Amino acid sequence: MKDMVHIDGSMGEGGGQVLRTSLSLSIITARPLDLVNIRSRRDRPGIQRQHLAAVEAARKICSARVEGAKTGSSAILFVPGKTAGGTYELSIGSAGSATLVMQTILLPLMLAPHSSHVVIEGGTHNIWAPPVDFLDRVFLPLVRRMGPSVTVHLTRYGFHPAGGGLVHAAIDPVSVLKPIDVNERGKIDRIRATALVSRLPESIGHREIKVVKAELGDDIEGSVKVVDSRGPGNVLFVEIFCDRITEIITSFGRRGLPAEKVALNVAREAQDYIRSGAPVGLHLADQLVLPFALTGAGSFTTMAPTRHFSTNVEVIKKFLPVDIRTEQMSGDAWKVTVNRS
Repeated sequence: MKDMVHIDGSMGEGGGQVLRTSLSLSIITARPLDLVNIRSRRDRPGIQRQHLAAVEAARKICSARVEGAKTGSSAILFVPGKTAGGTYELSIGSAGSATLVMQTILLPLMLAPHSSHVVIEGGTHNIWAPPVDFLDRVFLPLVRRMGPSVTVHLTRYGFHPAGGGLVHAAIDPVSVLKPIDVNERGKIDRIRATALVSRLPESIGHREIKVVKAELGDDIEGSVKVVDSRGPGNVLFVEIFCDRITEIITSFGRRGLPAEKVALNVAREAQDYIRSGAPVGLHLADQLVLPFALTGAGSFTTMAPTRHFSTNVEVIKKFLPVDIRTEQMSGDAWKVTVNRS
């Protein structure tokens, strides 16, 4: 098939991000995708329900032809049509991450000819996935600087394993994304810790806030928010407000993990971010490299790139003629520069 892109899903860290990035770029570049060895490095390899939801969402927004899209499948053929924009209602049918499904289709819809409204039911706060709060307050403010208007709204929380959360997104697209640079964060204005608790003792959140304050300073803001959801859940955020960027670091409570350990994990990651001096955190770097690649220019400064980041870069280069370089600047700060190749 003409312009077919062949991707081996076992490349790099071999996870679901290979699938999601490949689907996004297949739609944007209008190039058919042949993806094999999907999630081959995971304990449960192949397509799981969350990944199937991402494939279905990608299919819907561009009327694609898809082969092999079923639970457990290790390969798919994805032949995209034209992205139309419009209204899309999607359900994962589990506590799988609504934000990861959203991110699969977000960039194609930002470049669609018409506006879109997307509603996704599923997990809104899941371990190993960015929560809706991160998407809303960290990722999207930078994307809006590239031109499109994108807003997300959480109307119902969904924690693992019950799910049942609901998130809406409104997207006003642009024809091209404009390059930006994100190399300075400015001074830190304030730090805020928030513990979300649902169907669990509120005291869990207070224990977490106490530890975070002990680690980051008693003068930081701290609060416990009791929220409603289909099942129990606990998430701890540390939000770092800087002059030019906001970072959110997250830790998830789960059975067998003491509240104090949840808090210590997030506090130490926050300390690493603060110490690095870099504006772009590790998880944001993973997500930011794709829109930067689509602009074909720009740079950002982050912490030492992860294998997840490197894998995403490998996938991007299969579709786009871009040169993505990483250079250690000083200590824990690394500069990522994107140019057309």
